[in-house]
Amino acid sequence: MACVLVPMTEAIITTITARVIKSKEEKSVQDLNSTEDTGSMEKIPFSRKLKWLNNMLWGGSGLLVFEHIWHGEIVPWFPFLTAASNAADTAEMLNEMATVGVGMSLLVTAVWLAMVGMTSAMEKKALKEQPPEETA
Repeated sequence: MACVLVPMTEAIITTITARVIKSKEEKSVQDLNSTEDTGSMEKIPFSRKLKWLNNMLWGGSGLLVFEHIWHGEIVPWFPFLTAASNAADTAEMLNEMATVGVGMSLLVTAVWLAMVGMTSAMEKKALKEQPPEETA
């Protein structure tokens, strides 16, 4: 019913976080570019990796919203969630959010962490294989 609210909330938080981190990274890159020359191999910025998580969360949340609308669990009138209309269904809804919603968010985040871990390993390997720069 409302399990979609948990990954959607995580997506909102990570979207804001990614934008803040990206602005800080852009500022530090501008400072770095003004002081020294960087090599040809650069690591993927963390804000971009966090955007991968955002895309996974927003995409999954969108599909879940569509599925809940399809089954009549989300309606276009207040209280929007059919389970929020009576107390017995509200308790079941909160339990579903705590179990299914949190479980989905944890699974998506775990998959993203695995992606980031593999990417970091590949970046380290590429940096090791990169020939040393010649100094003039």
